[in-house]
Amino acid sequence: MGEILKQWLKQTKFESLDQEVALNIFVTSYFLRSKHDEVMSKYGLTLPQYNVLRILKGVYPNGHPRCDIISRMIEPAPDVTRIIDRLMKEKLVERFNSTEDKRLSMTRITEKGIKLLDKAHPEIQALGSYISSTLSNTEKKTLSDLLEKVYGVEVK
Repeated sequence: MGEILKQWLKQTKFESLDQEVALNIFVTSYFLRSKHDEVMSKYGLTLPQYNVLRILKGVYPNGHPRCDIISRMIEPAPDVTRIIDRLMKEKLVERFNSTEDKRLSMTRITEKGIKLLDKAHPEIQALGSYISSTLSNTEKKTLSDLLEKVYGVEVK
């Protein structure tokens, strides 16, 4: 058990099974993030920028206020304003005032942003297929359920 992890970390044993599980989660997270970063960099995006665009595409043609974007992010980022500013500079998103509350600033993805996501989509999908190609559907479901069990107590 943990032979691949031992090779990855170049160590021969772990303090406990708990440590081995935690390290496996960390290594897997790093592995997945680096694969996603590789794909995103081809499109001039960071993972948080991609996440914001993905969130905004889901509500297009509407938008979200900054606080709603943060609450929907995979990794909530305190610097969402700067992320949005960078995306605005590239004309991938735009800001507008809410029709219900003129004080509320909203962000919406632009056609250019949608086209960029559509262009990147096949590679993101291929990455998902690559990652999960080593698991059966039953294993994928089990893994997803187990991972949710780890962080799910914080969500409730």
